[in-house]
Amino acid sequence: MQRPDPVEYAWWLSSRAAGVVAFALIALSVILGLAMANRLVRGKAVAKLHEHLALAGLVAIAVHGITLLGDSWLNPGFKGLLVPFAMEFKPVFTGLGIVGGYLAALLGLSFYMRRRIGAKRWRKMHRATVLVYVLGVIHTLGAGTDASAPWMRAVLLATGAPIVFLFLLRVLPEEAEAKPKPARPPRPAAEERPRPVPAATPQPEAT
Repeated sequence: MQRPDPVEYAWWLSSRAAGVVAFALIALSVILGLAMANRLVRGKAVAKLHEHLALAGLVAIAVHGITLLGDSWLNPGFKGLLVPFAMEFKPVFTGLGIVGGYLAALLGLSFYMRRRIGAKRWRKMHRATVLVYVLGVIHTLGAGTDASAPWMRAVLLATGAPIVFLFLLRVLPEEAEAKPKPARPPRPAAEERPRPVPAATPQPEAT
């Protein structure tokens, strides 16, 4: 019986660890971003932390993919890592993970282009960060080695609950404000009372 190559196992283990770290960092970045959007936390330090979490998540995503190149069993190749749904191993779930990675890179790096994009348009586009988390969850459950592990389910629950709560807190008030208020009926104009005409003063007759 041939023993597994420990070097190849190390590549797979590194990719597995990087994937978990990437998911945790992206989740924390989304939670902090939603908390800032709901004005629950403020300050430049919080904004910097949000930015650094997003960038660290992008680095972890890159490591998660690159280290798979050393796995001869999976053997994804550059095409399998860069082209969504091209990998032979669970193409749907791995493809959604690749799409999520591209979307995370687009939204994360758009921070440095927000002056050209425009603050209002950038904020609207930035709401799609929740979709990055959703794609990460689907990728983890469908293609992740640790998807059925109790600790991984605990991580999904611990990150998913606050994200759903903060997202609804952000969206629902906006929908309520967007609904047009019913127009009030016009007030009836006050009727003007006729002013009394003063009686004419009788003039004395000429004699």
